[in-house]
Amino acid sequence: MTFLKENRYYRIAFDFVNNQFLAIDAADENKFAFGITIEQAIDTLVRQ
Repeated sequence: MTFLKENRYYRIAFDFVNNQFLAIDAADENKFAFGITIEQAIDTLVRQ
């Protein structure tokens, strides 16, 4: 599923090994960010 925040489309995944959420830029999969919460992962991705 793809979401939108601040004109950026992203996807969310969960890393079970590290117990962290992963936000991935839908336009460029090389841009991604981890966070303990979904919100933290998204905010970190948007700031890149």
